[in-house]
Amino acid sequence: MTAERRTVVHSAYVISDGASADDAWIMLDDGLVAARGYGGGWRSGAEGAHVVDAGGRTAVPGFIDLHCHGGGGASAEDVAADPADLARIVDLHRRHGTTRSLLSLVSDDLSVLSARSAALAPLVEADPLLLGVHLEGPFLAGSHRGAHREAALRTPTPDALALLQDGGPVTMITIAPELPGAIDAIDALVAAGVIVAIGHTAADHATARDAFARGARVLTHAFNGMPGIHHRAPGPVVAALETAEVVIELIVDGVHVHPSVIACAMRAAPGRVAFVSDAMAAAGAPDGAYQLGGLDVTVRDGVATHGADDALAGSTLTLDRALANAVAAGIPLVDAVTALTSTPASVLGLQGRIGTLTPGAAADLVLLGEDLVPDAVWAGGVLVHLAPVLCDRERSRAARPVGS
Repeated sequence: MTAERRTVVHSAYVISDGASADDAWIMLDDGLVAARGYGGGWRSGAEGAHVVDAGGRTAVPGFIDLHCHGGGGASAEDVAADPADLARIVDLHRRHGTTRSLLSLVSDDLSVLSARSAALAPLVEADPLLLGVHLEGPFLAGSHRGAHREAALRTPTPDALALLQDGGPVTMITIAPELPGAIDAIDALVAAGVIVAIGHTAADHATARDAFARGARVLTHAFNGMPGIHHRAPGPVVAALETAEVVIELIVDGVHVHPSVIACAMRAAPGRVAFVSDAMAAAGAPDGAYQLGGLDVTVRDGVATHGADDALAGSTLTLDRALANAVAAGIPLVDAVTALTSTPASVLGLQGRIGTLTPGAAADLVLLGEDLVPDAVWAGGVLVHLAPVLCDRERSRAARPVGS
């Protein structure tokens, strides 16, 4: 990563907090968004700064991923055994615009999950760009387990919850609310400050509504790992759509959810959809054989499956592709950016601090080219990615005076 320095990005089309502005500029300083403005006002603070001419590119806040298992050939489970693998995951996703993320773990024995959380805890504490640990299980429905080993699933008990939380700080946990003891577990987790997500569930509409009334605030990868919408059995998706406090995760890879359904969900719950990667180790890596939570996974043409029925096993998605896929599905660019930035920030209680380009917020900035691929990425004010097209421009400007 390039060392942090005061940076001015000018002549950009800026999207943030559901609004857009042309010919805008942003100043990054001391890890924060220091100022924003329009036209040539950037010149007054440009002396001694690293000046980047966006050339009309789109500038957006850094993406926030609430659900990421891995990438670059490594998984969060690998990191627990070898911390060096963390760089493979975060470097891959940061190149693709994700500046803040949770590390997600799939279901396993309680002692194993506790040990993995304990191993991840100091790494999360040392890196402010990591927002915590998400446990996707083990309190899931066997009938909708997806890529989770059936033997690892169990019902929630106070002792099980205590063991998992003792392993390290758990930021979010996915749970099936119809399991015995699950509603009590949701009460306990919410009281402890853990974000509760509903997923991998056979819950009916009433049970899901009850879980949300108790404080569950996320629907894990909606439409996947749960009953669909039926006109006489609306299920957990409709329960989430009609509960104003709930944020709905969508995997926008063109495989997990049809583009028309994505557009429908965005219309039904404006500002409450968060695009997630659900990426496993094969994101940014070649097709082939992988492991996910002890399951053998095969990746062909970028689609990860397991078992004889080729059930989906996470994705190989990066969030810049989610953005492009959403726009291709007819989602307005401003709304798609919101689903990657301020909406996931609100889940974490960090609205106004990340996922925005408001002065005083974290200096997480993505400069997108015409194809919505990141040409430059700053995370906490540090330049973590610069595409060759901008490298060439930077070199050509090196000898020119500021403002020329």
